[in-house]
Amino acid sequence: MTIALTKKSRVLVLTAALLAVFLGALDALIIGAAMPTIIADLGGLELYSWVFSAYMLTRTISLPLFGKLADLYSSKKLFVFAVGAFLLGSFLAGMVDSMPQLVFLRALQGIGAGGNFALAYIVVSEVSSPEERGRMMGLISFVWGVSSVLGPILGGFIVTYLTWPWVFYINLPIGGLAIFCILRYFQESRHKKRGATIDYLGAFALTTSILALLFAFLLLGEAHVWYAPSLIALFVLSASAGGLFWYAEKRASEPILPLHFFRTPGFTLPNGAAFFSSFAVFSLLAFLPLFIQGTLGRTAAELGLVMVPLSLGWSAGALVCGLVVNRLGEKLSGVVGAILMFVSIALTLTFNSNTGLVYFSVVVCPIGIGMGFVSVSTLLKVQNSLQEDDLGVATSSQQFARTLGGTIGIGFSGALVSHYLDKSINNLMNSPLRLEIPPDMAAQLPQNLQEFLRPEIVQSLSSKALTAIRASIGEGVEAVFWTALLVSFLSIIMCKMMPERKAVR
Repeated sequence: MTIALTKKSRVLVLTAALLAVFLGALDALIIGAAMPTIIADLGGLELYSWVFSAYMLTRTISLPLFGKLADLYSSKKLFVFAVGAFLLGSFLAGMVDSMPQLVFLRALQGIGAGGNFALAYIVVSEVSSPEERGRMMGLISFVWGVSSVLGPILGGFIVTYLTWPWVFYINLPIGGLAIFCILRYFQESRHKKRGATIDYLGAFALTTSILALLFAFLLLGEAHVWYAPSLIALFVLSASAGGLFWYAEKRASEPILPLHFFRTPGFTLPNGAAFFSSFAVFSLLAFLPLFIQGTLGRTAAELGLVMVPLSLGWSAGALVCGLVVNRLGEKLSGVVGAILMFVSIALTLTFNSNTGLVYFSVVVCPIGIGMGFVSVSTLLKVQNSLQEDDLGVATSSQQFARTLGGTIGIGFSGALVSHYLDKSINNLMNSPLRLEIPPDMAAQLPQNLQEFLRPEIVQSLSSKALTAIRASIGEGVEAVFWTALLVSFLSIIMCKMMPERKAVR
């Protein structure tokens, strides 16, 4: 049930939720523009990727935990705690003097960001009627997309005209306003389960399983072999912790994720669709830039421009889906979005070294639009499949499925690209074209391909060698296109199998 808030209070609560989402999405990308400057000040280049990975890992594991806690305890207090943790991490991150400190504080930010995402959707759902939720979910996704576009731009502006700590300090006034609005205007309305105990064993097992799985796929993207002992150990640990989680949930009085939910088609199928669609889209987001620079030979500035249509398409698709989902129903909306994604991803297979940037943008924009439809429709379907008391678990499960799908997709696609590039580069090194590459560069090529994306290196290569290297990169990324096409088809199947709900007219 929703509580009757005044129009002013409702607007300010929604504003607070949107600000929380804006912060979490912005911080995932704004730091990218500042990292070269941060590395120059702090050193620690070997920890570069962990500044991003620590944030992503803790954000992922905190999503389902905050979702469950929101069904047991005050959403207001949890929201304030999550935003507060995020702001504390931001404040301290601006004061660090070493990279290990920054990695630790990015992990703290990730915990807060996971809570921000989970609680923002939950709070908005609590103050909105079921008929209004579609529009509100679309609005949240729109804000997420806009912040994703603004992140790199704002980060570059801050580094150029201020100092890099301000990429963190900018969060403080925005987050402070969100906390004020929630404390002042949000009123609890949803019934919470009484006398429930926290499932500590389930929480530990779930966290361990997720961390091991995500670590494995992060390393898989960097590994040159699929059967490295460290990867096998992580997968075994993840499976073992998953078994412990199943055992704990079967016996817990108030499990973190009740296993009987998976027998509900309206819960399992939309989450599956969200997982596969995110697998496809985030794989493309990660490796289309490599195709643009490595195969098309375009500049970083051109890369930034032609990737914008995908993010904006996602925002626009979510916004439109929120407006029409009550008329179309969640199932039809999801199917339409998944088919649009599939057809557009199929067109990426027509990309080659002569593809123009306009055609590229025209192809990737509908991928984003389709993802916007799938993300909103599956979230609403999951929310409507469970009781109001389980709104937190329902909401966070869909976000978790999306995050997990994206992370696994990037890791798996990275391994594919590495495999095909290793094969192509080895063939190149054993061909007469090796003589066209300076010896010092040839020695670096198999392990340091990214160096060949730099303009000065490109200019030093012969046209034949450059064409061969670009073709090798294109072959590797084409494997990602095929993988994305396959999993997007699986998303269509999941959406098609979702149970019907009578559309609201």
